[in-house]
Amino acid sequence: MSHGKPVEEFDLQAYVDRRLDPAHRAEVEEYLAAHPDQAERVRAFARQNAMLQALFDPVLAQPVPERLPRVLETSPDRRLWRYFAMAASLAVALAIGWILRGEQRISPPPGLSFAEQAAVAHVIYTPEVLHPVEVGAAQEDHLVKWLTKRLGEPVQAPDLGKLGYRLIGGRLLPGREKPAAQFMYEDARGQRLTLYVSTDVTANQETAFRYARKDGVSVFYWVDGPLGYALSAETPREQLLTVAETVYRDLNR
Repeated sequence: MSHGKPVEEFDLQAYVDRRLDPAHRAEVEEYLAAHPDQAERVRAFARQNAMLQALFDPVLAQPVPERLPRVLETSPDRRLWRYFAMAASLAVALAIGWILRGEQRISPPPGLSFAEQAAVAHVIYTPEVLHPVEVGAAQEDHLVKWLTKRLGEPVQAPDLGKLGYRLIGGRLLPGREKPAAQFMYEDARGQRLTLYVSTDVTANQETAFRYARKDGVSVFYWVDGPLGYALSAETPREQLLTVAETVYRDLNR
């Protein structure tokens, strides 16, 4: 960069959010051109933002319940307005902090389908460099036993080595009513895919593969016994189908 100041995480986040002035933006773009790994992270952040906007913008557009303004307007203490605004701001800040950092476990927003829950978890955690998983592949036995205990059903991490994917590890995630699990894999190019596992879909007995795509993320999902599975990746449908079939066979061998 021309001024010699290193680009930090704050600069990258501000770049994605379009909060940089033209000169600073040009400097960050120069840095990204020389660091393709960081450029890929920035593209992942941008895809994450796009998906979150698509999912949550309709919620923001919903009307305020009619009785809420009436309660506040008739209250003798007008300070309630200020307290309500402060609480709303805090709630939004906490939600954004969770979405971008993944530091707290909060139930997914109402109305998300099983495939959407898997896709959101995918775009949140795959860009992470230092902490993409809670338990690494070196402790695979511990990881599988831990997730099996928390989900209450036997789970396993499929072997995708023949397809060029190695297991990075996994994590525990919030489901609609019960915990969910995520296994993460990576190929030699750094392309990542995730397998989302949950018991929250037992009411759906559709065992055939189903496909969904949202903002560049492809998802194949199906139900097998008490567990639902969703395989997510930023790859073409046909390529992901091959992986999904391998996962299914490995889980049922």
